[in-house]
Amino acid sequence: MTRSQRLDPLLNLMQQRQDAAARDVADRDRQLAEQEQRLDALRRYAEEYAVAPSEATIAPALLANRIAFRAKLETAVDQQSRIVDSSRQNRDVERARLMLASRDTKVLGQLADSYRAQESRVAEQRVQRELDDLGARRVRNNGSDGAE
Repeated sequence: MTRSQRLDPLLNLMQQRQDAAARDVADRDRQLAEQEQRLDALRRYAEEYAVAPSEATIAPALLANRIAFRAKLETAVDQQSRIVDSSRQNRDVERARLMLASRDTKVLGQLADSYRAQESRVAEQRVQRELDDLGARRVRNNGSDGAE
C-alpha cells in the first residue's frame, strides 16, 4: 500500500468531520434565524403596544395593566436579545470549527496529492529505467551479434 493510499481513510474521516461541521453551521444558522424572527416579532408587538390607546380616558386599572404588560414585553425583548446574541456566538463558533475542518481537509488532500505525484514520478522513472535497460541490452545483443 502506497503512502497516498494510507492517507485515504484519514482523508475520508476528515471529509466526514468537515461535513458534520457544515451541518452544524447550517443548524446554527437556522436557529439564529428563528431567534431573530422571534425578536423582531416581539419588538413589533412592543412598538404596537407602546402606542397610547385612542380613547381619551382610560380606567386606572387598565392603565396599570397596560404599564405592567409593557414592562413584561420589554423584559421579553431584552431576554430574546440575549438569546439572539448567544445564538450568534454559537453560530460563529461552529463556523470557526468548519473553517478549521476545511483547512485540515485541504492540507491533508494536498499532502495526498503530493504523495500521488511523487509516486507517479517514481513509477515513471522506474519505467524509464526499464526501457533504458531494455534498449541497452538490445544494443549489446545487436553489437555482440555483429561481432561474431
